[in-house]
Amino acid sequence: MPKIVHTDSVFRVDPGKPPDYAADNPLLKLLGLVERSRTAAERELYDPASLQYLFPLRSLELYGPAAPNQDQLDPEHQDDKTDFQKQNVRDFRLGDTRAVRGWASVGDWRGPFLQLSYRGGPDSALWREAGQLGDAIGCVVSVQGSTPLPVRVPYDEETDFYTVELWGRVGDGLRDLLGERGRAALDSGLLQPRPDIVTGLAQDFARDRMSDQDLRQISPRHALHPVLPCYIDLRWTASPDGAGSADPPSGSVRLGFEMRLRGWENYLSVGTSGNPHGGVGFLEYRTLFSDYGRWAGSGELRRALEPYNLDAYGNKGHSSGDGEPFFAVNYMDLHVLDPACGIGLHRHRDNQEVFLMLEGDGLMVIGDWADSGTRVRSFEIRRLPAGHLAFLKGGNLHGLMNPADQRASLFMFGGYD
Repeated sequence: MPKIVHTDSVFRVDPGKPPDYAADNPLLKLLGLVERSRTAAERELYDPASLQYLFPLRSLELYGPAAPNQDQLDPEHQDDKTDFQKQNVRDFRLGDTRAVRGWASVGDWRGPFLQLSYRGGPDSALWREAGQLGDAIGCVVSVQGSTPLPVRVPYDEETDFYTVELWGRVGDGLRDLLGERGRAALDSGLLQPRPDIVTGLAQDFARDRMSDQDLRQISPRHALHPVLPCYIDLRWTASPDGAGSADPPSGSVRLGFEMRLRGWENYLSVGTSGNPHGGVGFLEYRTLFSDYGRWAGSGELRRALEPYNLDAYGNKGHSSGDGEPFFAVNYMDLHVLDPACGIGLHRHRDNQEVFLMLEGDGLMVIGDWADSGTRVRSFEIRRLPAGHLAFLKGGNLHGLMNPADQRASLFMFGGYD
């Protein structure tokens, strides 16, 4: 169950001096990191709409409540539901690891890739432990429960990170299909064909193969599954062969792509209904989230309750294991985001929320304010196109950016906060 991470700090805001959100905004800081990310091969080989970014967190700084509660800096006791200032993120510090995944295409192959990066220079934990790092480090990695395998990770001068990009394709003939940048990455080890680590193909989820099937049962180890989370267990080592100093010193750390994003390509099941509910013609349906009928007991709408949480009835003091097996809605809003408008990074201690993009496009951020127990605390970023929704649980950080030159229309609903 989620636990508050008390190492985070809360910034006391003096009464009458509201925060200046235009200065050093953390949403823009985070999206700037996305903008500076680089793929190993030529840009045209990647599907930009599929790219998903993971930035593990080291710590957060939150704004404190507004007056008259400006001295209540413990989030467990910030119970005023109408004070939004206490939810907003002031700043963050990232860990040493980053990850990107998405679709790559070359020749007649289209499949997933996974890029793993580790901070170069003396400010990383591995450098401090080892004393100095060379032109390559090592990584022992497991994707979706696969056998942990060692990978050599070269230093990339372009990004100042040790970086490796693993493609779910065999290496035969790959070099001849790449451009100059891709061939250089292949030669240096920045790009590596590793279908033994990254598995799956795009055609695994072809629409004509999934009628009335539970999508969660199809290719469950796929590295870019449209519904299931993808977990990566890894351990960085100072030596490329996996020996010497390591981060973490023992065991492994778990990264997780977990964002619950559903829509036309991301759904539990799809099918057709003739004469729907006594009507006429044929209806095609996509089940997105459900605890009804065949999906009863799925748990996707359930919210775990900590003692400090306000439940749907405004009560606190819950016991371990308590939860609500439903999504309680007590507000619905329509938002219009102008170009370059962003909903800032903020946390909800208590509520669940849905962001449904009606028109336009956005970059959705969902992260961990509290430790979920399923992955290292992270910011996760991916595209939210029209017709898709992002579902966030209580304890999630989130934000949304409209990066386009046209307005975006958003339907947002949730509860309880």
